[in-house]
This record gives sequence, structure tokens and C-alpha cells, in this order.
Amino acid sequence: MLSIYTKEIKGFFSSLVAYIVIAVFLIFIGAFTWVFRDTSILYFNYAGLDPLFQFAPLVFLFLIPAITMRSFAEEFQRGTMEFLYTKPLKDWQLILGKYLANLTLVILSLLPTLVYYYSVYQLGSPKGNLDTGGILGSYIGLVLLSAAFVSIGMFASTLTKSQVVSFILAVFLCFFMHWVFSFLAKLPMFIGTLDDLVNRLGMQYHYDSMSRGLLDTRDIIYFLSVIGFFLYASFVSLEKRKW
Repeated sequence: MLSIYTKEIKGFFSSLVAYIVIAVFLIFIGAFTWVFRDTSILYFNYAGLDPLFQFAPLVFLFLIPAITMRSFAEEFQRGTMEFLYTKPLKDWQLILGKYLANLTLVILSLLPTLVYYYSVYQLGSPKGNLDTGGILGSYIGLVLLSAAFVSIGMFASTLTKSQVVSFILAVFLCFFMHWVFSFLAKLPMFIGTLDDLVNRLGMQYHYDSMSRGLLDTRDIIYFLSVIGFFLYASFVSLEKRKW
């Protein structure tokens, strides 16, 4: 697993993939957080990083599938999966190695945003007048959300040889898991009866809960369950391809 992880990380940084991913994320999030008047924290009446955590899932909706689409689709396309099967690696080691490498790249793109926290901390009146607990909970929620998106992207990549198809499928699944359930909960057939249950099935409910600084174990278990489900689905998909 470590060899796969190292290989993937070296592959990211030996090409422009890692640098483009980090740059694109920071440019879009920086624009929403500091530049655009309607969302810039410079025009808020209080110190916070709400725009960052509000728009990061939307940016990751496209960015993470762009990262994960090559994970297995490229291996299938080049015919190198058969070579990997000859190595003393189990499928779960291959999946976890690639998964952790993709997740590492996503987390690295988040690390520079800590400068935003420092900036807002200094700009507060008085200095340091911001909800640090809420921001910490939001970061934890964003990391868990990113981890779930990565697992979904990995699963999509095991289903096809085409990176484009993998990307489109991953975007659809991420959108469905994060936003669709909140839309369904507002349908007349669910309101007043099952709306809360349907809402809880989506990532947005749990992410919003953690963004308020409420680190409920149910939210953490939900994200870990989603991650585990899609990683297991990736394992099953690879096993079927073997046969």
C-alpha cells in the first residue's frame, strides 16, 4: 500500500496535476472569500470564514472528480492494471494507497487557507474576535466531505476506461449525495412526515451541522459510513473486473 501511495504522490508532483489542483482551488476560493463583493468577508459586519466553507463543496464537486478520474480509468486504458495484479498487492491495498494519495492532495490544497484564518483573526475588532470553535468544526467537516467525495470519485474510476466518463459520473454521484436529498426533503410528499429522515441521508445536512461547530458523533459516523461504502464498492468493482 505504501508503495502505491508513494507512486501516486510522486506522479502528482512530477507533473503539473498537484500544482494545478492547488492553484485552481485557491484562486476560486480566494475570489469568493475576498474579491467578489456579494460574498467577500471584507464587507461582512463580523469576522468569519463562512464564504470559504459555503463555496468549497461546490469547487470540490468538480475538482475532486478531476483528480480521481485517472485513478483506475487510466490504468485500464493503458493496460497497466494487469501489471499491478502481478505485484504482491491485494486489491484493498491498491485502493487504499490510491485513495490516501488523492486525499493527501486535497488536504494539501486546503492547508494554504489557514492563512485566511490568520488574516481574519488579525482583522477582527477586537483582534481575535471570531468563532474559532465553529471554524475548527467547519474544517473537520470539510475534510470529511472531501474524503467522501474522493471515495465516490475512486468508485466512479473503477467502472470505466474513459476518464471523461469517470469524471462525469463522479460529479453526478457527488452532487446527488450532497445536494439532492435536501431538495427531495422539500417535496410535498415528504414534508411533515419523512422530510427530516430524507434530509439526514444527504451530506449537506451533516456538513452544515459540523459547520456550526457541533461535532456530533452521528455526523462523523455518517461520513465514515459513506467513505467505507464507496471504498467497498470500489473493491467489489475491481473484483468483478478480474473475473
